[in-house]
Amino acid sequence: MAAYEITVTVRAQYLEDQSAPDRAEYIFGYAVTIKNTGTVAAQLISRHWVIMDANNQVQEVRGLGVVGHQPLLQPGEQFEYTSGTSLQTPHGSMRGEYFCVAEDGHQFDAPIPEFVLSLPRTLH
Repeated sequence: MAAYEITVTVRAQYLEDQSAPDRAEYIFGYAVTIKNTGTVAAQLISRHWVIMDANNQVQEVRGLGVVGHQPLLQPGEQFEYTSGTSLQTPHGSMRGEYFCVAEDGHQFDAPIPEFVLSLPRTLH
């Protein structure tokens, strides 16, 4: 087991009731689980998201913490939150990383694996 390891999983869904396809507004919600799978306590300091729509338009989002929190996770602990994003196309993807600092001062990035944003029943 690595000393500095954060595992990130994401579940996304299309929010039909908040979207307006006639105005090219597709809203997606996503639930994120951040788990300290390492052996050293670490704090999530900031986030960096890369959001891409089906037209290859890229939006980058950077900021401190997640939903107003900078969770300190002991080994084995996890933090969950929900958020959302808007696309101008019915398909897209997101990926990124969280910048973390371990209790011993070591700094590292925790990758957020790319995940798909898509209307239900539209991808094969």
